[in-house]
Amino acid sequence: MTDIIRFEPLTTEKYSTYITIGTKAYDQHYLHLWPDGDSSSYIQNSFTDEVLVKEASDANTHLFIIHLKKSPVGILKFTQDKSLGHHSRKESLYVDKIYILKEATGMGIGKKVLQFIILRAKEINKKLIWLDTMQKGPALNFYLKNGFEMQGETKVPFENALEEERPMYILKKWI
Repeated sequence: MTDIIRFEPLTTEKYSTYITIGTKAYDQHYLHLWPDGDSSSYIQNSFTDEVLVKEASDANTHLFIIHLKKSPVGILKFTQDKSLGHHSRKESLYVDKIYILKEATGMGIGKKVLQFIILRAKEINKKLIWLDTMQKGPALNFYLKNGFEMQGETKVPFENALEEERPMYILKKWI
């Protein structure tokens, strides 16, 4: 599988692919968070040209399109330097988004994404990676199986998300 999964750094020419794949993957997995399945507030804050221009201009933000063979099947976003509690920015890398199309789940891509992130984190001398994940759903078990531990609790930061769906866990992994 390693020779057919590729991480393409996002370029301006690929914004539309990133937006299309990110939006589709998000909606396939997270519409239940939103009243009437309307994820537009999240999409407008995550998957527009304007958002990508801003994120791409920030040297601390890293954006990738995930390919399986030659097809885009997901997106990855991480923040290179972001503190977690008493862990400094210098030692902590934050994983903002790992969204994989539903038809590509269960194929080992998530595990390869984590390996890619850990490799990148080690290259820049990070001690831990961390992320937020929903308290409900398969992602939590995936991260726990892959060595993450509970750090705390948070919520989806959008007030219009359904209150009962907003709880999230903060997870960290020492590397």
